[in-house]
Amino acid sequence: MPDVSIVVPVLDEEGSLEELHHQITQVMEEMGRTFEVIYVDDGSRDRSLEILKRIFAADARAKVISLRKTHGKSAALAVGFDEAKGDIIVTIDADLQDDPHEIPNLIRELEKGYDVVSGWKRQRKDPFSKRFPSKVFNWLTSAATGLKLHDINCGLKAYRRSVTNRFKLYGQLHRFLPVFAYKEGFRVTELPVTHHPRRYGRTKYGVKRFLHGLLDLLTVILLTRYLKSPLHFFGTIGIIFTLAGFGINCVILSIYIKHHNIQGRHPLLTLGVLLMILGFQLISTGLLAELLTRMSHKGREEYSLRLELSHDANEERQASQA
Repeated sequence: MPDVSIVVPVLDEEGSLEELHHQITQVMEEMGRTFEVIYVDDGSRDRSLEILKRIFAADARAKVISLRKTHGKSAALAVGFDEAKGDIIVTIDADLQDDPHEIPNLIRELEKGYDVVSGWKRQRKDPFSKRFPSKVFNWLTSAATGLKLHDINCGLKAYRRSVTNRFKLYGQLHRFLPVFAYKEGFRVTELPVTHHPRRYGRTKYGVKRFLHGLLDLLTVILLTRYLKSPLHFFGTIGIIFTLAGFGINCVILSIYIKHHNIQGRHPLLTLGVLLMILGFQLISTGLLAELLTRMSHKGREEYSLRLELSHDANEERQASQA
């Protein structure tokens, strides 16, 4: 069984794959750790799969999984995590902007007692059009989740198997895996890593991806803070809307009492009524969500355990071995 599993999601990266594999194997051999490299082809349209087949034929430590169509990076990583055999799982992008020589540093940091080590591209070799939105997104993520990471989007990360087994990725939530781990009590840190300019292929980043990231951040906030108490989320917004609408209507009422008409403030009256209706609807939605949450947790609550010591368990284990 390998000590380390390296998961590489691939989408149209034919130019970098052979060099990437050479660097990974060289680094891991120098480190003296047994390893496997799992390439997950996310429906590439170029020659990526053909090159991966050549890598597989030449190196028994390589494993190739090809998806019929493009499902996204989260799906590719989820498939790779399911196939990984190592106790330590490292993720790295296939475009060679992340440096494979940083993998030993991540592993050594992980072995200091951390559960997740996230790379930090401190000196990022990307154009301003990518760096600025990324900085904004990272700041919003830190402020909203409480996890202070400079670079949540970095593809170079190291995990203990207990983390990847705990969470199932879907949608585009892969970048938030350290957040989910942090909220469950796992120890998360970051490490500055070397970043290179893109030499092969083209970037997959764009405005659409940034907008999707903001929506995903809202999903993460809901899942990590309010999954077990949705009324706190919907109810808080509903109460704010209701109180705002009530305040507006009180102002309109005072104007009517004073002047026997509302002095042409019909749009303001409409806004006040609308806010109160929206507030009541959000509170009702929160109550219904709370009922569904309680109905779905009839059994024992699931918790993330760090350690379990039991003399009874030891006796049963010794008996089974005998």
